[in-house]
Amino acid sequence: MWKELKQKQIRGRDFHRQKPIGEFIVDFYCPNLRLAIEIDGESHAGKEKEDVQRQEKLEQLGVHVLRFDDLEVKLVMESVLSRIRRWIDEHGNEE
Repeated sequence: MWKELKQKQIRGRDFHRQKPIGEFIVDFYCPNLRLAIEIDGESHAGKEKEDVQRQEKLEQLGVHVLRFDDLEVKLVMESVLSRIRRWIDEHGNEE
């Protein structure tokens, strides 16, 4: 995923990886969009309630969160990237 996000490859947007935000570290973050991208792997199994609470706290900080399953990223990367592009196209002018 990082290979696809780095160096402003998606809509010219600058993404950082493993970015601290408040008490959390998000997988990928675009500061000018206030967009966090989270990839949920096996370590998230059984922690759905905690993930929801974490996302709510991030949203309270004004961060938008897009969440993807790691298998989705591995198996259908282009679909994931399309969803990210679509989100940027729909919300990118709200900066």
